[in-house]
Amino acid sequence: MKIQIIAVGTIKENYIKDGIKFYLDKLKKIYDIEIVEIKEEEDPGTPASREKVLETEGERILYKIDRESFVIALAIEGKEVSTEEFASLIKKAFGMGYKKVVFVIGGSLGIWGKVKERADVNISFSKMTFPHQLTRLLLLEQIYYALL
Repeated sequence: MKIQIIAVGTIKENYIKDGIKFYLDKLKKIYDIEIVEIKEEEDPGTPASREKVLETEGERILYKIDRESFVIALAIEGKEVSTEEFASLIKKAFGMGYKKVVFVIGGSLGIWGKVKERADVNISFSKMTFPHQLTRLLLLEQIYYALL
């Protein structure tokens, strides 16, 4: 079982890095897990150029996803799931024979539509908006509790 998190941007805040390291260290004892960082483009401010940023980041994300992977995209308009539903989703993916579950976290502008279309499931942790750096930590925490 392999878990991959594809995330746009890098983590700059030490307190978030510490939290991520805490959960990664625990998870790596049991699972093959990795985080792949995608370069985040600067927000140019206009709607047309924002769509281009989403496309550029999205193409980079799609390039990193294997065809045989079960993909879960974290999108604000995705289905809200409980911790139990989240755990069930991961276990179901592995139970269906997928060798890798890939989670996608977009950048500050979100996730390109074609990435959401490629995803097997689009989920949301909340209707609230969280910084994508914090979302990475929340995701790792949820993966940890889902796979206990």
